[in-house]
Amino acid sequence: MSLKAVLRWLLTIAMVLAGANHFIDPATYVAMMPSALPWPLELVYISGVFEILGGIGLIHPRTRRLAGWGLIALFIAVFPANVNMAINHLPLGDRPVPEWALWARLPLQVVLILWAWWVSRPTARAASLTYEAR
Repeated sequence: MSLKAVLRWLLTIAMVLAGANHFIDPATYVAMMPSALPWPLELVYISGVFEILGGIGLIHPRTRRLAGWGLIALFIAVFPANVNMAINHLPLGDRPVPEWALWARLPLQVVLILWAWWVSRPTARAASLTYEAR
């Protein structure tokens, strides 16, 4: 199994578990939401659904590209909640988070975006086969 495939499966599993956690412990995510956003609980559930769909979408080559772009959009969409946590020194549920970790999460979003982009790109071989099929 290639490194790309391993990292794709890791992201798949991480996203499905993270999305499921939005339904298991929604209060943790509601607490992160900036107060300016309406319907915080509903937004938590919506983001959880899209995390699960994005993770599952990475599995099949036909949905992989769309899933990658969807996860990128999701990582951008949840960025304000991460900024809100850092600025207001919010805990993660009932667990306090060191201030440095709250700020370190912000550039981690870039890593997640690049990760989703890379693992959802077709391999050179798959791209050439698609081109040859035309």
